[in-house]
Amino acid sequence: MGKVAKRDALGQVELENLVSLALGEAQRLGVDEAEVSASLDKGLSATARLGEVESLEYTNDRGISITVFKEQRKGSASTSDLSPDAVREAVAKAVSFANLTAQDEYAGLAQADRMCREVPNLDLDHPWDIDADTAIAMAIESEAAGLGHDERVSNSEGATVATNRGTWAYGNTHDFVGSYTRTSHSITCVLLAEADGLMQRDYHYAAARCADDMEDAAEVGRLAGEKTAARLGARKIETTRAPVLYIPELARGFIGHAMSAISGGAQYRKASFLLDAVGEQLFPAFVDILERPHLPRGMASRPYDSEGVATYDRDIVVNGELQGYILSSYSARRLGLETTANAGGAQNLVVPGGGKDRDALIADMGTGLVVTELIGHGVNGVTGDYSRGAVGFWVERGELAYPVHEVTIAGNLRELYQRIAAIGDDQDLRSGIRCGSILVEEMTITGA
Repeated sequence: MGKVAKRDALGQVELENLVSLALGEAQRLGVDEAEVSASLDKGLSATARLGEVESLEYTNDRGISITVFKEQRKGSASTSDLSPDAVREAVAKAVSFANLTAQDEYAGLAQADRMCREVPNLDLDHPWDIDADTAIAMAIESEAAGLGHDERVSNSEGATVATNRGTWAYGNTHDFVGSYTRTSHSITCVLLAEADGLMQRDYHYAAARCADDMEDAAEVGRLAGEKTAARLGARKIETTRAPVLYIPELARGFIGHAMSAISGGAQYRKASFLLDAVGEQLFPAFVDILERPHLPRGMASRPYDSEGVATYDRDIVVNGELQGYILSSYSARRLGLETTANAGGAQNLVVPGGGKDRDALIADMGTGLVVTELIGHGVNGVTGDYSRGAVGFWVERGELAYPVHEVTIAGNLRELYQRIAAIGDDQDLRSGIRCGSILVEEMTITGA
C-alpha cells in the first residue's frame, strides 16, 4: 500500500499498519474492494459547579472498522480490540456478512483517480498541555467570573473545560493509506439568573483547534454572565409579522437546513424541499455559500473525505443560485453524478458577509426580533415548513428594547431564504459553518 501521510504524531504508524493489515487480509479472502478506517482519541474533560468539582473524565478510545464489497454485496464489521488477531477476525466477519446481503448496483469505493495522493498540512494538531488540576482550576475560574458579573446571576449549571486529540487513519484497495491528527478544545459556562421570582438561563462557549485561539476561561464566564443577566425581565409579545435577525450561532443552523436538503441522501430518496434544485435561485443574488476544506485550523478542515477522496474548494451557491449537491460516491452514483468529496459531510462552509456588523443590522431592521436561542426541532426537511420556539430581544427604533420569551417564529424555508435582507460580517468560527448574523426581512412571530 502507498503511504501518503507523515507519521510522526499520535498513533499514526500503528493505525496505518493496522489499516494495511486489514486491507491485505480482505484481499486474501477474495473481496473485490475494501476500505478500512481506524481511530485513536484521547481526551480530558473537567466540570465545576458552584466552585466544586462535579465531574472529571478521561477518555482513551480506539477502534477499527472494515467494509468489504464482493459482487456488489457489502459487509461491515468493527472492533475496539486492535490486536492483529482481532483485526483479522473482524475482516472475516465483514466478508461473511457480504455473502449474506443483497446486491446493490451502486455499492463500492469512490473512483481510484479521485484519491488524495498528497496530504496538505492543515495545521489541525495543537495539543493543549493541561492536566486535571489545571482544567479544574480553569473551570472554577470561568464559573466564578460569570457569577461575579451580576449579583442576580446566582446559580450555575457548571463550567466545563475539555480537550481532545485524535488520529484518524483510512485506507482502501485503491492503494491508498493515509492518516492525520487533529485536536479540539473548548470552554463552556452555563449560568442561571433570577429576578422578581423568574429565572433565566444562558451560556457562552469558546472552541478551537488551538487553545491560543480561544477566549480565556474568565472571559467565557464573564460573557455567559452578561448574556444571562440580559435575559432577565423577559416579556411576551403579541403575534405579528416583523423582521427577524439570527445571531451567528443560530444563523449557521438556518443555512444548515438548506445544506441538509441538498445532500445526496435527501436527493436520491426524494425527501427534500430542495429536490432537483440545481440551477435555481434559492437565495438573493448577494448570497454565496463556499466550501473551503483546507482552511488552516478550520473546525471542519479535512485533506480528504471519509472515502479517501481529495477535498477541494468549491462554490455551492453563487449569486444566490445553487451550483451542485453535497455528494458521497454512493449518493452520486444513485443520482448519475460524481462525488463532490463530501462523504461524511461538508467541510468549512463559508457565507461571506455584506460589510455590516450586528449593530448595523439591528439599526437597519428598525422594529423586529433578534433571536438568541431556538427551542424545539420544528423543521420539516421534506416540505421546508419551519416553526421554532424562540428567545431573544425585541427591537424598536433600531435598538434593543427588552428581552422576550415564549414566542414562535415560522414560515417556509424556501420563502424565508428569498427574504434574507442582509448577512453580517460577525462570522462565528467555532463550527464548520462560518456565517455572520442573518437578517430576514419578515417572518411570522407568534406570541401571547
